[in-house]
Amino acid sequence: MNPEAMRILIIEDEKAHAQLTQRAIRKSGNTNHIDIVYDGEQALDYLFNRGEYADKNRYPHPGLILLDIKLPGIDGLEVLKQIKEHPKFRKIPVIILTTSEREEDMASAYSHYANSYLTKPVGFKEFEEKIGQLDFYWMIVNQPPPLNTNCG
Repeated sequence: MNPEAMRILIIEDEKAHAQLTQRAIRKSGNTNHIDIVYDGEQALDYLFNRGEYADKNRYPHPGLILLDIKLPGIDGLEVLKQIKEHPKFRKIPVIILTTSEREEDMASAYSHYANSYLTKPVGFKEFEEKIGQLDFYWMIVNQPPPLNTNCG
């Protein structure tokens, strides 16, 4: 399997939520590399290898992105739009992981080709279970497309 497919990028402005997500992924048994960025501009810099993320060997493209929509500056929906508009990134699964249950947010996420939309449960145990299921499906069950070929 492509090593890029094994990398997870968490885009979450709340450090506690990001750490909780990372811990839940680890608790599910996933040992893949996880990077965390805390706003939309950092996310785009990471993906496009700009600024502090310019080293492509250190910051290769992720195989899975967990994206919050409520981000400071460039919001998550704009980040999603830019990811899915770029041929190099559009095949990377982007999972919206947010507290927003607004139908408008959900509709907008799917209209910009989010692969899944999950609302964060309030309780830690529920959150942990949801992240474990998400991790199991996207990192184990799902067969990702080759990221370095042009198939669409």
